[in-house]
Amino acid sequence: MSRKKKVVLAYSGGLDTACILKWLLEKDYDVVAYVADVGQQEDFVDVAKRARATGASKVYVEDLKRAFVTEFIFPAIAGNAVYENRYLLGTSLARPVIARRQVEIALKERADAVAHGATGKGNDQVRFELAFAALAPQLEVISPWKDREFLSRFQGRTDLLAFAKEHGIPVEATAEKPYSSDENLMHRSYEAGLLEDPKVGPPKDMFKLSRAIEDTPDEPTDLVIHFHDAAPVKVVNAKEGIEHTDPVGLFLYLNEVGGKHGVGRIDMVENRFVGIKSRGVYETPGGTVLHDALRDLEGIAMDREVLRLRDMLSPRFAEIIYNGFWFSPEMDFIQAAFRQSEKLITGEVYVRLFKGNVIIQGRHSTSSLYDQALSSMDQAGGYDQEDASGFIRINGLRLRAHKLIVSAAGEDEA
Repeated sequence: MSRKKKVVLAYSGGLDTACILKWLLEKDYDVVAYVADVGQQEDFVDVAKRARATGASKVYVEDLKRAFVTEFIFPAIAGNAVYENRYLLGTSLARPVIARRQVEIALKERADAVAHGATGKGNDQVRFELAFAALAPQLEVISPWKDREFLSRFQGRTDLLAFAKEHGIPVEATAEKPYSSDENLMHRSYEAGLLEDPKVGPPKDMFKLSRAIEDTPDEPTDLVIHFHDAAPVKVVNAKEGIEHTDPVGLFLYLNEVGGKHGVGRIDMVENRFVGIKSRGVYETPGGTVLHDALRDLEGIAMDREVLRLRDMLSPRFAEIIYNGFWFSPEMDFIQAAFRQSEKLITGEVYVRLFKGNVIIQGRHSTSSLYDQALSSMDQAGGYDQEDASGFIRINGLRLRAHKLIVSAAGEDEA
């Protein structure tokens, strides 16, 4: 008797993955359910219980928060990864850490396949499957929302709910929500439903991580954020006697205090990798605080030309993350360059959070390139101002030449 094929399913406990688990069992797979904890607010004991009740032969609940923060969030912030000038990539950053652990479990379990419940219209299917291809190309990938048999059986949520009821599958939700949301340590995202109309504003009660500006405190919160080689290592709130050095604790605290002051909300229409424009609303309080603070520290501690080169590559870095190529040769290349640029970006940034703003109050760096005497308007500081005449004359040569050519051409035409 041949053994059943084994598949490791990325399982959230929601309607889609609960039904997919049962569907895989019907297709005679041995299903191992894998639940990734990347900071979402879930009862993981209950999620695991529901996976077993549906028929999973084994359930893994994996705490990935520390790896997520230190290996994905912090490097992305250090590299100034901002997709289309606005999005700090919270969902995009979570997918590679989830996929990596899924592959590790599949190899440990000697599974034949990995499966996910991402839609065939979105970005996540690409991110998961490119990660699988890079890390374990020998594994079969089962993507039900691109499977003709599955699609013919399940047209949408109504069919899934009927299937769950028929088979006694325990699921959390039974009513259609007015939007879809996804949460992790980095952010909470909202899309679909009523948000598909780009002119309709999000409902006030939708947001979970941040307050509306009118509900924020009338007193600011002052923080000192310490960085070492562009990575945050400590946050201090001296007034309240709070200090965090653990990466996860530090990030959670910035989420809390940033959210309290309404920091990090954006509402945008973005370009998905698959070619569809999509409206997304995001809350990224802690990530926004760190992003703004580190950009300021770079001003005093990063060489001008290194900063310019890094910022030329940053949009491409963001695209690589957004499009799902975290495990790729181009990512290896760009991160090696960025790690070099991040050396000695060390110091403290004094930050005030107030009414949705991250206000930089000051900065200090032991590796500062700022020379107060040289910059001063009140002393020479070793700078000979007469030297500027030659500098300007040389830089003006091409401008003079261009003007002469343009003037001569104009006379010829006349």
